[in-house]
Amino acid sequence: MGKRGRKFPIEMDKLGSANRMPGTHKYLKKHTEALVKDVGVETACTLTGRSKATLGRYYSDATEHADRFMPIDAVVSLEREASYPHVTSALAELTGNTISIGDDAGRNSNSVNSDVVMLAQRFAMLMSEYNQSIADGVITANEAKRMLQETLALQKVLVEMKLHLEEETL
Repeated sequence: MGKRGRKFPIEMDKLGSANRMPGTHKYLKKHTEALVKDVGVETACTLTGRSKATLGRYYSDATEHADRFMPIDAVVSLEREASYPHVTSALAELTGNTISIGDDAGRNSNSVNSDVVMLAQRFAMLMSEYNQSIADGVITANEAKRMLQETLALQKVLVEMKLHLEEETL
């Protein structure tokens, strides 16, 4: 036990090297870093009232910072300004939930038929992103993010379609 509480169990990576941070923690730290970089480090400091060094510790994968995570009030402050709710979506994904981003005021999907059309369009967009990403044989982090955004949009259409189908069966 360290001075800050329990230590995480040591896991082994694929090469047999010791890894002191479980995958879930790395995943959350990666999304915390994406959130900070989305709004900008200086802006993140201003919004949260924390220093660059403190913010850096929240997403550092160094063993001594393995048990440090951004407080939820800071996450809320940053996600209000961010282009995407990075940490919230990571938490939802880790718990098997989905989130709905933005409002659907501009969407006129009132029926299963319009959902099928939207589904086909979104799937085509995902396949287009995939085709562009795999063209050189390597999917970069940015390409993966774009494909993830298309996958989430596709998932949202599927949820809407499910809701419309449920309405029709009532």
